[in-house]
Amino acid sequence: MAEIIQERIEDRLPELEQLERIGLFSRAEIKAIIKKASDLEYRIQRRALFKEDFINYVQYEINLLELIQRRRARIGYSFKKDEIENSIVHRVQGVFRRASAKWKDDVQLWLSYVVFCKKWAAKAQLSKVFSAMLAIHSNKPALWIMAAKWEMEDRLSSESARQLFLRALRFHPECPKLYQEYFRMELMHAEKLRKEKQEFEKAKMDVGALDYPEEILKGELARIIYKNSLSIIKGAEFHVSLLSIAQLFDFAKDLQKEIYDDLQALHTDDPLTWDYVARRELEIESQPGEEQPTTKQAKAVEVCRKEERCCAVYEEAVKTLPTEAMWKCYINFCLERFAKKTNSQFLREKRLERTMIAFRKAHELKLLLEFQYKQWIELLLHHDFIKEALEVVVAGTELFRDSVTMWQMKLQVLIDSKSPDVAALFEEAFVHLKPQVCLPLWISWAEWSEGAQSQEDTEAVFKKAILAVRGSDSVTLKNKYLDWAYRSAGYKKARAVFKSLQESRPFSVDFFRKIIQFEKEQESCKMANLREYYERALREFGSVDSDLWMDYIKEELNHPLGKPENCGQIYWRAMKMLQGESAEVGLAPGEHSGQGRETEKATDRLASGAQSIPNDSPTHGEGTHSEEEGFAMDEEDSDGEVNTWELSEGLSGCPPKEQAADLFNEDWDLELKADQGNPYVSLCELSSRRQKRSVSQLLPLRC
Repeated sequence: MAEIIQERIEDRLPELEQLERIGLFSRAEIKAIIKKASDLEYRIQRRALFKEDFINYVQYEINLLELIQRRRARIGYSFKKDEIENSIVHRVQGVFRRASAKWKDDVQLWLSYVVFCKKWAAKAQLSKVFSAMLAIHSNKPALWIMAAKWEMEDRLSSESARQLFLRALRFHPECPKLYQEYFRMELMHAEKLRKEKQEFEKAKMDVGALDYPEEILKGELARIIYKNSLSIIKGAEFHVSLLSIAQLFDFAKDLQKEIYDDLQALHTDDPLTWDYVARRELEIESQPGEEQPTTKQAKAVEVCRKEERCCAVYEEAVKTLPTEAMWKCYINFCLERFAKKTNSQFLREKRLERTMIAFRKAHELKLLLEFQYKQWIELLLHHDFIKEALEVVVAGTELFRDSVTMWQMKLQVLIDSKSPDVAALFEEAFVHLKPQVCLPLWISWAEWSEGAQSQEDTEAVFKKAILAVRGSDSVTLKNKYLDWAYRSAGYKKARAVFKSLQESRPFSVDFFRKIIQFEKEQESCKMANLREYYERALREFGSVDSDLWMDYIKEELNHPLGKPENCGQIYWRAMKMLQGESAEVGLAPGEHSGQGRETEKATDRLASGAQSIPNDSPTHGEGTHSEEEGFAMDEEDSDGEVNTWELSEGLSGCPPKEQAADLFNEDWDLELKADQGNPYVSLCELSSRRQKRSVSQLLPLRC
C-alpha cells in the first residue's frame, strides 16, 4: 500500500511545482499540502474503507481548488490551468468514481458527484455519471428528469433528452411528472427550432437544406405525448397541468384549444374543471376593437366586470354540480379576490358583497364545511357585523355540535358582543363535547374570567379545569394556573398553588422552573425553598433531565446561602440516577469514539460545500486522531500546541509561526473561513451534534 500511496503523491509533484513556481503557494505551504494529502491517501487506500474518508478527501481537494482560484484572482495570473486545476479535477473524479462504486445506493453521493462536475467544467464526464447513476437508481423519476434537463439545457441535445424520457417512461409508465416534463421539453424544442428558423430568415439564409419539419414546428410531438398520456393517466388535475404548460408557448394556440376542449368534454363533473374555466375569464383580454381603460376608475370597473364573469361561471357550476367541493372552489375564489389589495372602494365593496352572497347561498343549501363557517364568522367580525355573526355561529354550532372550533367561535362572538350568558355557554359546551378535546375551551374560559370576573371565580374555573382534564393535557392547565396565581396575587399565592398541585401528576419541567424563577425574583430568596423545588423536580425528571442537576449544583455554588460541600453528593446522585445517553452526554466527561467523531466531522465538511472552507477548530478527545479542517493545516505536536505550518520535527525550510501569516502578505486563516453560496448544502445531510456542558468542568471536586 505504501508504494501505491508514494506513487500517487509523486503524481502530484508537477502541479505542486507549478504552484510554487508561479508564486501561488510558498514552499512551506507545499510541504503542508503533501503531508495532509499523504494522510488522506492512506485513509482511502486501507482495507477497511469508510465513506467519511472519501468525503474528507473530496472536500480537501475542493477547498484547495477554491483557494487556488482566489489567489489567481488576487495576483491576476490565469495560465497553467491544464497542469494545475485540471489535474486536481481528474483526481477528484477518480475518488468520486471509487466512492460511488463502493456505496452505490447513496443518492446524495451521486448528486454531489453531479454538482462537482457541473461546477468544475467536467461536462464531458457528466453524461457518463448520469448513465451510471440511472443504471442503479432507475426507480427514481426525479433523477431521469434531472438528466434529461441537463441534456436539453446544457448540452443542447434534444435528441438525448428525448431518449432519456422514453427510457424513463418504460420504467415509470404511470408517472404524471415524467409526462409533464416530456411534454414541456418537446414544446421547448419546437420553440427553439422556430427561433432558429426566424434568425436564418432574417439573415436571408437558405433554410431549404436545413431540417425544419413543419409538424415539429407546430408542436405535433407534444400533441402525441398529450394524447398518449390521456389514455394512461386520468383526472382533471393532470389535464389542467398540461394545459398550464401549453399556455406558456404562444405558438401552441391550436394545441391549447384542443386541450381546453377535451378538458370540458371529459371532466364536466369535476370541480377542478369548472374552477379552471371560471378563473380563465380573468385572463381574457378586451377585444381589439374595444377601448382600453385608462383611468383608475375605468380599470377598476373592467376588473369588476371580469370577476362578475367568473362568478357567473361559478353560479352555473354550483347548479350543475351542487357539491361541497364545488362550493369550496367558489368561496375560495371569492376570498382570494377579496384579499387582493386595491385602492378602489367600489371594487372592495363589490368583492365583499359577492363573498357574503356565496357564503349565504352555500349555508342555505347546507353545503358549507366547518372551516368555512369559521372563515365566514371571522369575516363578519372583522367588519363588525356582530348580529349577523351571532346568527351564523348559532347555525354552525347546531350543525357541528361536537366541534370545539365552532364552540370557540360562538364564545368569541358572545364575548365580543359583551353578552351576559358567556359562563352559561361554557357550561353548555362542556355538556356536548368530549372531555379529552375541551382543553382549548377551559383555557379560553380562564382567560375570559381573568378579565371579566373576580379572582375567586377565576380560581374556581382553574380548579374545575384541573379536575376535568386528565392526562398530558392537564400539564398546560397547571402551568397557566401557576402563572395566573403569581400574576394576580404574588408569590405567596403561587406557592400555595404549587403546594396544592405538587401531588397532582403529570407535570412538566417548566412547571418547576416557573416556581424556581418566582422564588429567585423575591427580595429574600430562600435557599431552603429552592432546594425543595429542585428536589421535587428531580423526583419527577431526575432520570432524564441533566440540566436540572446542573442548575441545582450551580445554585448551591452561587447562592449566598448555598452549601458548596453538597455539590459532590448531588453529582454522584445524578450519575446514579441519570439513564443512558443523558448521563454520558450531560454529566460524564466528554469522551467520544474516534470513528463516530470522524463521521460527524466528515459529513459536516462535505456539507460545507465547494465554496466554503471550514474554520472550525478540531476537537481533541482522548484517543482521537486530530484532523484539521483546513487543507494545509498541520496536526497537534507532541507538546499539545497547534502549529499551523510546522510540518514535522527536523523539517528544514519552514517559516516560524510568527512569519507564517506574512506569506504573500495575507492571512492564511482568513482564507480558510467559510464562504456563502454553498452548492452542497442541499445534497448532503448535516449531522446534528448535541453539545452539553459537562459537570466535570463545572465542578472539579473529588468525592
